[in-house]
Amino acid sequence: MESVTYILSALSSDMGYDKTKLIRMNLNKIRNDYERRLREAERQAERERRENALEEEEYDNNSNETQEKNKRKRKEAATLAKVKQSKELARRKARRAGEPDDDDDPIAGMMYQKSRPLPGQLENCEICSKRFTVTAYSKTGPNGGLLCAKCSKEIADEEKKAKPKKTGPKSGRRQNQSNLLDGLVQRGAQSLVEMCTKARRSINGHKVADNINDVEEFGDLPPQLLHRLSQILSKRRVITPRTLQLFLRPDLDSIDIYDCAKLETEDYEKIFAFMPSLVHVNLRFASQMKDKVIEYMMDRNPKVKHLQLDAANLVSDTCWRQLFIKLGAQFESLKLSNLDSSLDDETIDVMSRQCTNLRRLKLKECWKPGDKSLDAISRLPKLEHLSLEFLRETQCENVVGMIEKLGPNLQTLSLQSFHNADDRLLETIHRQCQNLSKLRLADNAVCTDKGYANLFTDWSNPPLRFVDLSSTRDVDNANPDGPAEPVGLASQGFVALMKHSGSKIETLNISSCRHISRAAFEEVFNKDQTYPQLKELDISFHTTIDDYLVTSIFKCCPAIKKLVAFACFRVRDVRVPVGVALIGGLRAQDSIIVEGDFQGELS
Repeated sequence: MESVTYILSALSSDMGYDKTKLIRMNLNKIRNDYERRLREAERQAERERRENALEEEEYDNNSNETQEKNKRKRKEAATLAKVKQSKELARRKARRAGEPDDDDDPIAGMMYQKSRPLPGQLENCEICSKRFTVTAYSKTGPNGGLLCAKCSKEIADEEKKAKPKKTGPKSGRRQNQSNLLDGLVQRGAQSLVEMCTKARRSINGHKVADNINDVEEFGDLPPQLLHRLSQILSKRRVITPRTLQLFLRPDLDSIDIYDCAKLETEDYEKIFAFMPSLVHVNLRFASQMKDKVIEYMMDRNPKVKHLQLDAANLVSDTCWRQLFIKLGAQFESLKLSNLDSSLDDETIDVMSRQCTNLRRLKLKECWKPGDKSLDAISRLPKLEHLSLEFLRETQCENVVGMIEKLGPNLQTLSLQSFHNADDRLLETIHRQCQNLSKLRLADNAVCTDKGYANLFTDWSNPPLRFVDLSSTRDVDNANPDGPAEPVGLASQGFVALMKHSGSKIETLNISSCRHISRAAFEEVFNKDQTYPQLKELDISFHTTIDDYLVTSIFKCCPAIKKLVAFACFRVRDVRVPVGVALIGGLRAQDSIIVEGDFQGELS
C-alpha cells in the first residue's frame, strides 16, 4: 500500500484538486478492499487452525467411533444452518404453500443430497468416471452426481428424442405472410377441393423435399408435376448431382431446373446424355456450364428449339457463335440473362444472321451488347416477343430504328433501363406497334408525361393486358415535385392509359411514378369507373395514396387480388375486401382485415 500513497502524492503535485479528488477516492476504495480481504483471510485461517486443533484433541481423547459421530453431528448442524438460510428452502416452502406446515421434510431432503462442487474444482463423472473440471454449466446425473461434457450431450440428445412432438396447431404467420406476398389470401375454412390440392402438393412436393435423400426415383410422374417438384426443390436449394438424377428421363422433351448452383460441369453433360430428345431447355444459375457442355449439347441434342440459360458466364463468345451457326436455324425462343463476360456485339450479329426463325428473344442484364446489337436484332424477320435490358448505354436513334422495323410484328415489348430513350421512342411505338398485349418501359427519366399521353391517345393498338411503367420519373431529389413540364408518367399519361386500356388491363405497375397527382387518381378511380379485369396493381412510393384512394381502388376493381402499396405512409386503417392481398402500408405485418365486399356502397 506504500505504492498507493506514493501515487496519491505524485498526482497531487501534477494535477488540480478537482481531478485529484476523484482519483484519491478510487485509490482509497481499492486500498480498503485490499485490507478487508486480508483481514477476512486471517480470520478464516485462524478459524481453520482452531477447528483442526479441536479435531486433534477429540481424536486423542475419544475413540474413532466417537470422533466420526461428533464430526458427522457438526457437519449436519452446519448443513442445517445453511439450508434454513438458503433460497432453495424458500422456493420449496412456496411450492408447498397450502400443505401442512412441516419444515423438516424439505430440510431433511436437502441435507442428504450430495453437495455440488464449486466451479473450477475437479470431479468424477457419474456415468463414465472420467475426471473433469466443474463449470457453472455442468449437468446433474440421474443419481445426483455431475456429468462431463460428453455424457451431458448424450443425455440431452436422448431426452430430445424421447420428448414427444407437439400435436397442437402451429402458428402459420410466416407462411401467411409469404402467401400474402404471392397474392394469395385464405379466409375461413378451406373447401374440400383446396384441402385435397394442398395435401397433394404437400405429399408430392414439400414432403419429398424434406426426405429427398431417401427418394430413389419419381416414377412415371406427369411433366406438369415434375415441373412443380423442380420449383419446390430449387426453392429449398436441394438440387444436387444426386437429386438431378431424379429428373433425367429419356422419354421427356423438356427440363426445367431453377437452381443449378450446386451442379458441376459433368452434371450438365449428363442432362444432355440421358435426355437426347430435348426440345425445351431451361437451366438457371448455371455457373459451371462451360464450352464443352455447349459442344456436347450440339452433338447430342439436335432438336433443341427453346433455350433459356442464366449466369452461364464460363461459355465463351466463340462457343456461342458456334452454337448459333449449328442450331440457330431451328431456335424459336432464346433467353439469356446475367452474362457479364460474353455475348458481345459480334456474337449478337451472328445470332441475327443465323437464328432467322426466332419468335421470342430475351436478353436481360447482359453487360456487353450495345448499339450494334440493337441494329442486329432489328434484322430478325419473325420476332414477336422482345425483352431487352442492357447495362451499356445506348443511343435513342438505335432503339427507335429497331422498333421502326420490328414494331408491326411485335405482340409483347419490354425495354428496361434504356436511359437515353426519349419521346421519339413513344411516337414510334404509337405509329408502328398495333398488336401489343404487353408493354414495359421501365427505369427511364427522359420521356415526358406529354409523350405518354400522346402514346395512349387515339392509339389503334387493342387495350393492353400488362403494363409496367415503373420508375419513370424525374430523378432530382432536391425537387420532388419535378419540373414544370412533367417528366415520366404523370397525371395526363396515367389518365390516357386507363382510358385506352382500362377495360382489359389485368396487371398494372406504376410504382415510383411520383408525379401522378391525387386529382388524377381520383379521376381514374371514381365511383363511375369500373376496371373489370384488373387483378394486380402496384402503386408503391406514391405519397398521395391514402385510405380513401385505396378504398376507391377496391370499389372500381371488383376482380383485384393483389394491391402493392409499399411506402404509402397514409395507408393506415383501410378496409380490405374478402380475398384481396394488401401488401405494404403501415400495418402490413398485421393480419388481413376482412370487411366483406363493397356491393351497395358504389352509389
